Amino acid sequence: MKVNGQALRPIRALPSRDAVEVIDQRLLPHRLHIERLETPAAVHDAIRQMWVRGAPLIGASAAYGLALQMNRDAGDNALEEAAALLRQARPTAVNLAWAIERMLRVLRPLPAAARRDAAWAEAQAIAEDDVRVNRAIGEHGLALLQAIAARRPGPVRVLTHCNAGWLATVDWGTATAPIYLAHEQGLPLQVWVDETRPRNQGASLTAWELGQAGVPHTLIADNAGGHLMQRGEVDIVIVGCDRVTARGDVCNKIGTYLKALAAQDNGVPFYAAMPLSTLDPSLHDGLAEIPIEERSAREVTHIAGRAAGGDIVEVQLVPDGTTAANPAFDVTPARLVSGLITERGIVAASAEGLAAWTRP
Repeated sequence: MKVNGQALRPIRALPSRDAVEVIDQRLLPHRLHIERLETPAAVHDAIRQMWVRGAPLIGASAAYGLALQMNRDAGDNALEEAAALLRQARPTAVNLAWAIERMLRVLRPLPAAARRDAAWAEAQAIAEDDVRVNRAIGEHGLALLQAIAARRPGPVRVLTHCNAGWLATVDWGTATAPIYLAHEQGLPLQVWVDETRPRNQGASLTAWELGQAGVPHTLIADNAGGHLMQRGEVDIVIVGCDRVTARGDVCNKIGTYLKALAAQDNGVPFYAAMPLSTLDPSLHDGLAEIPIEERSAREVTHIAGRAAGGDIVEVQLVPDGTTAANPAFDVTPARLVSGLITERGIVAASAEGLAAWTRP
């Protein structure tokens, strides 16, 4: 995708293969800053501290983290230690473990001397596969938007939650890929952008992305989505996901479940866009089995923004001594999901629907 007319990705391997560059997403939308990462420990910290975030981008970042380790020490112990470190960065998104296992399948059988070249080639393949996959998700999701446009006049009104855009992937995004393709084709759109407390990825990232692309959008408070659906102002909900179980339960950013409940109550189709690498066939009951990351209470009690003078500052929202809980994700049961938009097509969110689909 483009920023100020220039093509940009949230992660890029340098031709020298001694570092990767990432967008520090904590500073968006007020400052675009590119950070250089040279070690797996630096990649771990970037994932943990959410310089990079979003399930597909986390996976690609971890792959590059292992490639960076092969620059320093390609021995068996170093490989396994780097993999263990990166696995610990964040617990919920399945793409992290998926990408690490894909890298290890390639690297473990090789002698140490051959691992550096193989690691960089495989990490790059993971990144490019993500671009291809997301473009395909966009093409399948585009058909849904075109069908809505054919039924009624005016713009297609899409509600999304959190940031499942190109900043959460290597390019295109998952939930936003159909939106970008529809915009390219001239399909009239209106995107409702949930702010997505407590980290405000909708307000800071999705709104910035859509603005850069020229897609019409309106930021709303998280609690406004149900109201808009009641008034008939939402045609479709499309969200991303961090893990999907074998029976179609969808784990995504906290607040997604409430949007799905409102959508069902108002007859609004609710879709999750997912690369098949996000499917976890080892799990069935998402509510019982998916580990939910509990993040710092400070993300709830404080908020960052741009002050009148232009400085980015953090302010406290609550009385001194207030305790806060901060579960980062929730689980939407498959019964509330109209379908899963994958790179191979749209599939029912059910054990039967997913049974024929295997991870690439």
